Amino acid sequence: MAAKKTSQPGILPSQDYRAFFKSGAISAARKLRDDQIQPASIDLRLGAKAWRVPAGFLPGPKAKVADKLKLLAMHTLDLAKGAVLERGCVYIVELAERLDLPADVAGTANPKSTTGRLDIFTRLLCDRAREFEKVPAGYKGPLYLEVSPRTFSILAREGQALNQLRLRRGAPAFDDVALAALDKELHLVFAPGDKRELAQIGQGLMVTIDLEGPETDLIGYRARRNTPLIDLSKIGHYDAAEFWEPIRRNKTRSLILNPDDFYILVSREQIRVPHDYAAEMVPYDTSVGEFRVHYAGFFDPGFGFGGSSEIQGTRAVLEVRSHDVPFLLEHGQVVGRFVYEKLTETPDRIYGRDIGSNYQRQTLKLAKQFNS
Repeated sequence: MAAKKTSQPGILPSQDYRAFFKSGAISAARKLRDDQIQPASIDLRLGAKAWRVPAGFLPGPKAKVADKLKLLAMHTLDLAKGAVLERGCVYIVELAERLDLPADVAGTANPKSTTGRLDIFTRLLCDRAREFEKVPAGYKGPLYLEVSPRTFSILAREGQALNQLRLRRGAPAFDDVALAALDKELHLVFAPGDKRELAQIGQGLMVTIDLEGPETDLIGYRARRNTPLIDLSKIGHYDAAEFWEPIRRNKTRSLILNPDDFYILVSREQIRVPHDYAAEMVPYDTSVGEFRVHYAGFFDPGFGFGGSSEIQGTRAVLEVRSHDVPFLLEHGQVVGRFVYEKLTETPDRIYGRDIGSNYQRQTLKLAKQFNS
């Protein structure tokens, strides 16, 4: 049932997801779309049905998600026709894909980049789940997605993808010593202006904030309140000024995060992920402050590296929300960590323009639905 058998632990590459579809380890009523397959993950598509619920939940070890929905569902939405998911509300959506994983393959999920940049909070649910975003090894059954738009109400449709699943075999070990050696060999970090810079390493590659302005005095965006509805299918359609307030640098190169606000900011570093590795950004790290950075934490092989042509890193666009109290950010402050993992083998597609990646050469970039 699995793709090519191997005892080597690691993240599974793109070719294994196609093999899993052929074998039935991943299945769906709809045909697999080629653009679902990423270098080290697969996009999961929304199914036809969603339920409005009063709160998010975990089914626990003795229950299926469908059992909980019988008790909690307030009403049903038909995504085949398109449905509005309102800001501040919680929905459970059945996903098109089902799993029948090999006993040694498990998974983790994360929102897609565009999902994070629109401040759409998502969490994957499995039957009998004790944790969000985790698929246990050997899992067999349906998948569901908790969706809660935090800032903008959205129009969603069956077949669209809000999150992605990354599968791994075993528990790949990659510590700070190995990360430092990889940086020495392949240069994971560049400073502004494509200047070589040694990585700051401590429980992963440390990422700092740019409050100088990557290209001009623009350092970020703050989401506006009470904005129009966003149709997820409309690319390059919306006037950014209707939805976002630009933030300019100040004399102190600092920014106070307000707890109720959502920000799009950018890393100072230009970061690279080699072709045989995948990375994930720790979304909430209390050791660097009481704020959450980057809902969409997956970075694919080739990010900031290129496919057919090498580039000197790409900045990480950061979705930032403070917790509970205002928090002061200063230029160059550590805001998160990249954790790298080895793939079982080189993927047959690499992140970048070759596969139509939207954010390969980004600096400070909003979601693809906006026209600037």
